Amino acid sequence: MKLHDLQPAGGAHERPRRVGRGHGSGRGKTAGRGTKGQKSRAGGGIPAWFEGGQTPLHVRTPKLHGFKNRFRVEYAGVNLERLKDAEPGILITPDVLRHDGLLRDSKTRQQPVKILGGGEAPEGVTIHAHAFTRSALAKLAAAGSTAQRISWPDGNPIDEEAEAAETAAAEARNAAKASARAAGKAKGKAKAAASAKAEDGAAPAQASAADVEADGDADAAAAQPEAPEAATQETATEEAEATEAAPE
Repeated sequence: MKLHDLQPAGGAHERPRRVGRGHGSGRGKTAGRGTKGQKSRAGGGIPAWFEGGQTPLHVRTPKLHGFKNRFRVEYAGVNLERLKDAEPGILITPDVLRHDGLLRDSKTRQQPVKILGGGEAPEGVTIHAHAFTRSALAKLAAAGSTAQRISWPDGNPIDEEAEAAETAAAEARNAAKASARAAGKAKGKAKAAASAKAEDGAAPAQASAADVEADGDADAAAAQPEAPEAATQETATEEAEATEAAPE
């Protein structure tokens, strides 16, 4: 096998159409573009998003109309009214609701079940669901029924007391962190104030040193005039002595 022996598989490459090269080629004159019209012109054409003049998709799509939470949990709601015929003592679960046709499956996936407070609550039953409204809990408690929350998607019972304790511990940790941050900020402000106060106290000290230096210069200046006066007195004394010693 050599390089000049390599060639693509049969049908992998097709020769391009050679258009606009005269009548004898079979694709001369209009070169396969038809006659006249926007698509037959050089540089003409229709963009991929053009929809024949109607409002295009990128215009009719709603924009900036509020906020949609990506992490929102969609529940399949069931009112208590649909469970009022349940016999006392039975256990109602999401699987039972689906089996009895009281809960429709989602088109794409199954959703967690939420019991709503519409209607009268069944008496003496136990309901397992992923969430309950406050009104539903109140009606079930008044009817002597039991409401048990379960996890999604495992379906395991949730310990309300343990969950409340964990929530309280998390809130306490957050409060401790917040207080620590506040204490750190207060400490930083106090340190900055102390530094500013120390700088204000150092300024008078520097001024007093300058005053002492100025006083010293004044004393030196005051002492300088005394030297010429003493020299003048000595000169006068010498002249007097010379006068007395001279012969009369």
